[in-house]
Amino acid sequence: MKYLALTENKTRTLPFYLAMEEYAAQIIGEDDIFFMWQVEPTVIFGRNQLIDNEVNLDYCHRNGIQYYRRKSGGGCVFADMSNVMFSYITRSDNVQTTYSHYTHAVVEMLRGLGLNASDNGRNDILIDGLKVSGNAFYHLPGRSIVHGTMLYDTDMAHMAAAITPSKQKLESKGVSSVKSRITTLNRYLTMGIEDFKQHVRQSLCDGEIVVDASAVEQIEQIAQTYLTPEFILGNNPRCNMKRTGRIEGVGEFEVSLELNRNVIKAMNLAGDFFVLGDIDHQIIDKLIGVNFTRDDLTRALKEVELGRVIMNLELNQFINLLIHNN
Repeated sequence: MKYLALTENKTRTLPFYLAMEEYAAQIIGEDDIFFMWQVEPTVIFGRNQLIDNEVNLDYCHRNGIQYYRRKSGGGCVFADMSNVMFSYITRSDNVQTTYSHYTHAVVEMLRGLGLNASDNGRNDILIDGLKVSGNAFYHLPGRSIVHGTMLYDTDMAHMAAAITPSKQKLESKGVSSVKSRITTLNRYLTMGIEDFKQHVRQSLCDGEIVVDASAVEQIEQIAQTYLTPEFILGNNPRCNMKRTGRIEGVGEFEVSLELNRNVIKAMNLAGDFFVLGDIDHQIIDKLIGVNFTRDDLTRALKEVELGRVIMNLELNQFINLLIHNN
């Protein structure tokens, strides 16, 4: 695996590094690429999450915390300069294989420091059973990206106040707050953050690719796609019905529906699930104009392999979510 290195040692905003992942996936031919980055205090929320549900915007504004939407699914995370972000780009198209390869490598890297590290089989890396790294998956044609946190000495007060997970999500994990289910590396290590980063690089990579000035210009152009108000704020259409719930092993869902005479006229699907396909084309478009009944909804989606659109989702689970109490 090759390390993707910038020539300038300066801190940039989060969209630059997300765009750097896209650049690596689209332009660089290497099979496996990895790099690390750090940002000033920033909340990063998933592609399909509703910003008002996940981010304490008032707190962020008062405390100078930036917030951006990423193009991968999953939940909301907080990053600052005491948190190291990891980015892994590979040719693999299989989400399970990609996650397994990445998390295994990171767990072994942490165990090399004498830590009791493990993964939870989905997207988290744990130390002594507490979360130290949360990761999300993003698929591009022929490439997969895994990116996530590595909590070294993060500002827990900012993290707890800036992110507003639902009570249902916390209860599903058997905890009462964000802080109660996470840990940080500085509780276990005596080395500083720069020494830790050096250990990561030596453990995971066997060479480097340098990003030159021309590549930086291309990355900055890609970064503009993350900066539009339409992308950051997302789509929360008019609706006269909502369905919310959590599907174990899949994630949280908030479905907004506009019905006219019990026919679906508009729909939005939000949540912290992992997206593998095109939700609009493969799910929502197929339900527009469909009668809001179990049989008609099932018939409209029967040819869709929902697990290839939203990770681990099964048809009966989705239909049950839509029609509960109906």
